[in-house]
Amino acid sequence: MTRVNSSETCIVNQATRAIAATLGVIFGIGGMGHGFFEALQGYTPTNGLMIEAIGEANRMWSYGSEPAFTVIPNFLITGIAAMMVSIAVIIWSAGFLHRKNGPLIFLLLFILLFLVGGGIGQVLFFTTGWAFSTRINKPLTWWRKVFPAGMRNTLARLWLLFLITSSLLILYTLEIAVCGYVPGITNPDTISLVMVSALGAGFVFLILAFISGFAHDIKKEVNTNGKKDPGGICV
Repeated sequence: MTRVNSSETCIVNQATRAIAATLGVIFGIGGMGHGFFEALQGYTPTNGLMIEAIGEANRMWSYGSEPAFTVIPNFLITGIAAMMVSIAVIIWSAGFLHRKNGPLIFLLLFILLFLVGGGIGQVLFFTTGWAFSTRINKPLTWWRKVFPAGMRNTLARLWLLFLITSSLLILYTLEIAVCGYVPGITNPDTISLVMVSALGAGFVFLILAFISGFAHDIKKEVNTNGKKDPGGICV
């Protein structure tokens, strides 16, 4: 990794950064959705730590309650807090994830989002995203040993396709969770199965995106013969 001085860091693994940032933005949007529906339930007590983000008055299908956890005993305040933290997550993911301690703050923001009603299903995704994001400004030495040159070149071309596929599947899952809409299907149990399947597939493609993103970043580093990537950004 190339460093300019103690306060500047050159972004080396830009595909890795793009994947982690996309994940953060998507689940930041998901957290805002939770917060919006929680706020709609008004200034009423949550009556416990586990809540249903979508109240009966706004529920669009029988399983569309969006379970969540909150330490704030009021739906309106929980919703406002969730939306504010979600905005912070989106901004940090999009613009600051690559900075010093960026992944740590990314993780802390998502933990805070979880604690104020931002949703439960995101936990597996943001912990995975955080783990991979710690490699944004780190050399991928171990991965370079794992990927033979031929495999690396093949994977390097697929990271964006994997990322788009994962993002669409996750967004589709978020739509189903709220609206319960699956073309041609009305049975709630079947809809729930489609939702879980889409979420699982989205997670698999996310892992593939990160792995192929590593291959892309390694290939780019090799192509520069160890010199600073002219496309890198120093902040």
